[in-house]
Amino acid sequence: MIGIPRSSGSRSATIVSGYAVREETLLSKAFSDAIHPTRIIPFYFKATGPVDLDDVTITTLVTNNRFRVFKQLVERYRGPISVTIHIPLPLHSSFSSLKPDHPSRVALDNLHALYASSPLFSEFVDVHLALSPFTSALSAGRVPSPEGEGGRQFNVWRNVARLLARTEFVMMLDVDFAVCTDWRGAVRDALRTAASLPNRHGARTERRPFNSINSADVVKKLREGTAALVVPAFEYVRQEEGVDQHTFPADKQARLFAARALLRLATISPPVIASFHASWGPGHNSTDYDKYYSIPPGSHTVYKVDQYQSAYEPYVITSKRVSWCDERFAGYGGNKAACLFEMYLSGVSFYVLSDHFLIHQSHRYDEEARREERKSNRKLYSDFKEESCLRYLYRYYREGILQTDRAANAREECKKIKNIAKTVAQVMLMYPVLSK
Repeated sequence: MIGIPRSSGSRSATIVSGYAVREETLLSKAFSDAIHPTRIIPFYFKATGPVDLDDVTITTLVTNNRFRVFKQLVERYRGPISVTIHIPLPLHSSFSSLKPDHPSRVALDNLHALYASSPLFSEFVDVHLALSPFTSALSAGRVPSPEGEGGRQFNVWRNVARLLARTEFVMMLDVDFAVCTDWRGAVRDALRTAASLPNRHGARTERRPFNSINSADVVKKLREGTAALVVPAFEYVRQEEGVDQHTFPADKQARLFAARALLRLATISPPVIASFHASWGPGHNSTDYDKYYSIPPGSHTVYKVDQYQSAYEPYVITSKRVSWCDERFAGYGGNKAACLFEMYLSGVSFYVLSDHFLIHQSHRYDEEARREERKSNRKLYSDFKEESCLRYLYRYYREGILQTDRAANAREECKKIKNIAKTVAQVMLMYPVLSK
């Protein structure tokens, strides 16, 4: 049960009372757009380590065939992690009713073994379970089986992990990326530095440039939920070379072992490392990798993404309180881009951390399932963009801020969508500033 305070009474006297909401009722409302039946169990395992609100929690999702790579993420990050783990559970069943060798029981037993395999789990990792009978066949239009890996409701699981994160800042990350540089430390240092700059007595304070992560302006935007810090993503050109995380570079430009520096591996001919999913430019090109390469390591520089594309799906550090991911998306294709698109319309700007990077650990994909899921999500994403634009434009209009910087992203991006261009044009006639 969750207690919610409630006040009543006149101006001269206020009585504070409360009422209880059942946890399952609250969760069913919070994730009402999930494909049902889905049951969320918060804090199935809860970390015992101390929590610093100004820390960065990695929020991620894991299916039971990815436990090994998840352990690598825990060991490399050594910081707070909030993870949603999907365990398939046959309809109208409980784990106790299943035979010991049933795949669902085996998956749960493997999770217990994983959590006990290192003290880092109990120190840093909060585990939330998502139980459902669905398999990936669901998004392909086939009848779902109660067995198997489980339906990939990625955005539901992302929202669960973020909602239950216990810090003010989160990093939305896929589990198969290696944390190569200490962006967590950089963000925490920036938050502490910015907090020490204000001076109540009017004395002069140090003013750091806006293009630095230590800028008070950047930190202010991060705190208020209008900035997302992009950690550029890379992958090995030859898939077989990207399997062992221990061989990944740990510096943008190493001082002693330059042969393993990211810049060298990415800029030699032919390159060993390239931008993530380079064959799908709209996904990550807005990061502007050429600009990233040109900035000297150790400069603490951030630069603003000024060529946004609606398919852009970087890995970002944000306030926990930015817009949520649309939960209608299941399976591959458009799911993470939808999260970032709505962030952008809500007024979030993207700033790239020029000293830091992530590298994808290579693995095989189920290409047949991905192809079917992309086909299903392509139409959904088109409709979602139109709906989101209309919703945000109307919100800004009603709030009287349609002419402000906060609404600039929505004004510009929504003009690009053919089916609502006429609506946007009509709004522009009402507000001439939009045509500038």
